[in-house]
Amino acid sequence: MMTSPSLEDAQAVLAAQPFSAMMGTTLSQYDGEGVTLELDLKPEHLQQHGYVHGGVQCYLADNALTFAGGQRLGPAVLTAGVNLSYLRPASGERLIARASVQAATSRSAVTQVEISALKDGQEYVCSVGSGTISTMKK
Repeated sequence: MMTSPSLEDAQAVLAAQPFSAMMGTTLSQYDGEGVTLELDLKPEHLQQHGYVHGGVQCYLADNALTFAGGQRLGPAVLTAGVNLSYLRPASGERLIARASVQAATSRSAVTQVEISALKDGQEYVCSVGSGTISTMKK
């Protein structure tokens, strides 16, 4: 198993992603228990009914899954696949994605994610998913 970078190192990687910087995503946990990404919601993140757009949730899931896989495989990884099920509409002040590795080989990791919405001080699960993360070919 590879030595994982620190929370600060992982935060620097996130900050270097132009799309994540534009979205306003933060990384609040990066340890042996998994990864937590958070996104303060803005009007631009919503769809026509006032709920968080599914693409925003899928982006957050994808990134959380990849950071989790990178803990096990190292930083040179890419998402090979994501599956996300929307359980209920997301609304509120923030989305919180918690991801971890279920199993890994030397070249790929199967990861899981749960996304919660924080609304009026209460969290509720709005989507769950899984992903396959692969090392980049050299």
